[in-house]
Amino acid sequence: MKRTPAALWIWYRGTPFIGFQRQPDGLTVQEALEDALRKAGVPYPVMPAGRTDRGVHARMQVVSVRLPPCYTSEMLAERLPPHAPPDLGLCVARRPPDGFHAQWSAAGKEYRYRIQLGGRASEAWQPFVMEPSAEPRLEGLALAPERVAELLGAAVGCRDFYAFHEHSSLRKPRTLTSATLHELGNGLFEARLRGDGFGRYQVRYLVGSAILTAAGALSEELYRSALDSSTPIPGLKAPAKGLVLWEVHYPSKVDPFPAEERARPPGLPLGPPFSFPAEAGSEAA
Repeated sequence: MKRTPAALWIWYRGTPFIGFQRQPDGLTVQEALEDALRKAGVPYPVMPAGRTDRGVHARMQVVSVRLPPCYTSEMLAERLPPHAPPDLGLCVARRPPDGFHAQWSAAGKEYRYRIQLGGRASEAWQPFVMEPSAEPRLEGLALAPERVAELLGAAVGCRDFYAFHEHSSLRKPRTLTSATLHELGNGLFEARLRGDGFGRYQVRYLVGSAILTAAGALSEELYRSALDSSTPIPGLKAPAKGLVLWEVHYPSKVDPFPAEERARPPGLPLGPPFSFPAEAGSEAA
C-alpha cells in the first residue's frame, strides 16, 4: 500500500532553535518536528517550504510529509500535538491536492519584521522586537517611521538583491511585490515584505539597511545604488528575533489552505509573536 501525502501547517517560536534544518549540534525545528512525528506514528522525514535561520519565528511554515498506509491527516491532527514541544505546534494537517509540494509548489512568501520605533517595547514583546537603540550604529539617532516606510518601499520591484543577502545564496533576479510599514500601537511597527523568493538574510538586511539609512547612518545614495546596481554596502543585518515567516502562498489549484483558514489559523497560540496590540491597524505607508 502506498504512503499518503500530507501538508502540515506548523508554527514555531524560533528562540530555542538553532534554525529549521537538522544540524549536528543543537536543537532544530526539523529535529523537534520529526521526533514528534515519530512518536505520533509517522517515522518519515519532512520537506519544508523553506528554511528559517536561528531565532527566526514562523506563523506559517508548510511541510510535506508521507503518512503510513491507512494513516490519515485527521489522525495526525489528533496524535501530533501532544508530542510537540511548547514552542512548536500544528495548525492544520491535510491531504493536499495532487501535485502539491511544500517547497516546489510555493509561489511566494510574506515575512513580517517588528521594530520598536517609539518608546520601549513591552515585556511581552521584547523577545520578539528589534529595538534600534540597542544597535551600536543606531544609538542616539532619531528614526521617523515615514522615512523608514519610504526607504522600504524603494526596494519594491524585480531586481538583483545581491547587496542585501548572503553571497552563499544563489544570485538571481527576485521580485519584491510589496514592502510596507504598519503601526501596531505603543510605538511598535511592523514591516511587511512579500515576494516570490528571498535570499538568506534578505529581509533582515533590507529592513536593517532601511533603518540605518533613515537614521542618517548610511548614505541614501549608497542605499539606492545598492538596490539599483547591486553595489555592496556596509548595511545592517537586523536581529533575528524580530522576524516572522508569516505566510507561504500557493497557486489556488494546489493550495491546501483556504482563505478563511489563512485569516484565522486554527491552533495558532495567542500572544507575541503572532498577535498584535489592540491598536493594530493603522499604516505608515
